[in-house]
Amino acid sequence: MSLPLFIARKIYRNSDEAKNISPPVVRVATASMALGLAVMILSVAIVVGFKKEVRNKVIGFGSHIQISNFDNNNSYETHPIAISVPLRDYIQSFPNIVQTEQFATKPGMLKTEHESQAMIFKGADENYNWDFFKQNMTEGEIPNINSDSASTEVLISKLISNKMNLKLHDSFIAYFINGDDVRLRKFKISGIYSTGFSDYDKFYILLDIKQIRRLNMWDADMVSGLELRVKNYDRLDETADLLLSELQLWRDRNDSSFYVRSIKHLNPSLFAWLDVLDMNIWVILALMMLVAGFSMISGLLIIILERANMIGILKTLGHSNIGIQKIFLYLAARLIGKGLLFGNIIALAICFIQKYTGILKLNPDVYYLTEVPVEINIMSILLINIGAFVVTLLALILPSMLVANISPAKTVRFE
Repeated sequence: MSLPLFIARKIYRNSDEAKNISPPVVRVATASMALGLAVMILSVAIVVGFKKEVRNKVIGFGSHIQISNFDNNNSYETHPIAISVPLRDYIQSFPNIVQTEQFATKPGMLKTEHESQAMIFKGADENYNWDFFKQNMTEGEIPNINSDSASTEVLISKLISNKMNLKLHDSFIAYFINGDDVRLRKFKISGIYSTGFSDYDKFYILLDIKQIRRLNMWDADMVSGLELRVKNYDRLDETADLLLSELQLWRDRNDSSFYVRSIKHLNPSLFAWLDVLDMNIWVILALMMLVAGFSMISGLLIIILERANMIGILKTLGHSNIGIQKIFLYLAARLIGKGLLFGNIIALAICFIQKYTGILKLNPDVYYLTEVPVEINIMSILLINIGAFVVTLLALILPSMLVANISPAKTVRFE
């Protein structure tokens, strides 16, 4: 064992608080480091978890990429596109595309004895991926949709159920406008879902796509569009741009052109808001690094000044300034390591408690979620730990140079 490391360990283990003030100072500095790291880990876990949950809810309603008629004007009363089997197979063959689903939307009016409300009716076929809604079901089951006949079963949200005073297995009348005609359809509630995403929950009713086709008098191959799911979300923009480039010359049998948009383009304000959260993370990390760094610098300065006599003796014995500086850097590294250990324990404990109990709640009308989400990512935690250790230790190099200004002749005469 080297002499600087040996002396650093002796200083660290010194607990004679009657003669020294460093133990309480060290504890405060270590606690600041621990709390700073815990805040950094929690901030990243919560923001990443929040972005992931909100993003998944939006994708659950609209998938990753939508292909629709170029003539649509962002209305739910859409112009159809005709989807042929070769076209669907061609789209499915694109890299990063894992699933292709047909959908159709139509605005309508849900009316009960005492209430009426404008709704968006979204049609799905028998191949639709219902996993998102199954995870958010509160009652009942998914509508029974098959290729033989048009089902009258629908899936509504808890918000709609409460507002319209509708219960599972109740029936209701919906009104649809086709040109100058008003058409009525009677539906039965097979299931009730609740995603906590009120912007969608209060409008969306899901049903058999054949009902939309009949209302619009579309052929069997006509849909409002295709919803595509990707394997790697990080390549979403690249995949959408590639599809847009490849399909811009394609036409369906009615000579309609295709319009490709990712979920980011369909919800620009929401995803811009989520991107702003990344800036908040960097601000929090920087502030916590500064707080932890200043706490450790203050502690190290007090320890150095407290041991000026020891530094003078070591210099008298011929020890170099760099060697003495190493003593306090070894000591600082040990204190930082201890702070990181306790910081990780605190942060991970809070993360696991929240993840499995959901004790911290949120207002879904404001945050789109019912509880604070956490996403525990081992790589992020390791990078935060390494970054905090390196940055703090580098910040301590300058105050450790104070030993060069301590004169042996003055310090050895005084205790």
